[in-house]
Amino acid sequence: MSAQIERIKTLIIGSGPAGYTAAIYAARADLKPVVYTGMEPGGQLTTTTEVDNFPGYPEGIDGPSMMVQLQQQAERFGTEVRIGMITAITLSDEVGGIHVATVDNDKTIEAETVIISTGASARYLNIPSEQRLRGGGVSACAVCDGFFYKGQDVAIVGGGDTAAEEASYLANICNKVTMLVRKDHMRASKAMQHRVTSLPNVDLRYNTEVDEVLGDQVVEGLRMVNNQTGEKEDIAITGLFIAIGHTPNTDIFKGQLDMDDTGYLITKGKSTKTNRPGVFACGDSQDKEYRQAITAAGTGCMAALDAERYLATIETPEEVA
Repeated sequence: MSAQIERIKTLIIGSGPAGYTAAIYAARADLKPVVYTGMEPGGQLTTTTEVDNFPGYPEGIDGPSMMVQLQQQAERFGTEVRIGMITAITLSDEVGGIHVATVDNDKTIEAETVIISTGASARYLNIPSEQRLRGGGVSACAVCDGFFYKGQDVAIVGGGDTAAEEASYLANICNKVTMLVRKDHMRASKAMQHRVTSLPNVDLRYNTEVDEVLGDQVVEGLRMVNNQTGEKEDIAITGLFIAIGHTPNTDIFKGQLDMDDTGYLITKGKSTKTNRPGVFACGDSQDKEYRQAITAAGTGCMAALDAERYLATIETPEEVA
């Protein structure tokens, strides 16, 4: 490891709506934040073509442009945005303690506060046709993108509560929803199952998986396969929604921060405080319920305010002098 060591006041890990909003508030509070973008600068929104539900954009905006604007706003107030990955971190368990992070297995950062906004990654089927058409009709968020398929025929993959909830949402706005469940039963709660089965425009297919997503530039259809009989069937759709779960990007915090059994960070009460003083979590790294850009931004604001209040209670020798 290199001998480079840098001391900063606020380290923000991640650069989605939560991270950049935290940076805006932290910079305005003179916390001199440094943002490390991670492997996906801008977060999941950079893979979204149109964002129509973020306040302040009456005509909508494409995801990458929105993230560029958020970055520019953060930089306007003095945030330093760096391309890089936090590859290891040691979090202090003492009030006023210093947290030590490693950047790209090389540089060492010492931070008085840490704001975690590493987000979560949607799970995909990882078949070539699906990956090729991501952003062209393949989506992992029905609430985000379902509006664009109003009155059309779509399909959704998954059998849990999230899939059932998103299928119900799509059924309200789409002409027909074909729901593919890999097993011979749904994992969703009985209440959610009843909601889905009671919807007349939901075609529920058990023991069914995606064989191929059809279309050149955009989704035009779906080839399904029955995993018991091997029988294949093509249907015409314009949108395919993958609802098989998310994986929070929190591995480097395991053993140090409290998290649930799926890896989402646990924060205290209505705050963004973790179990380590001076360490705050926001966005999809701690939110498995809503997972929206606007809710992530809101918790980013909260994290910066929590960090500012924490630092106000800590008197360093330099500040006393």
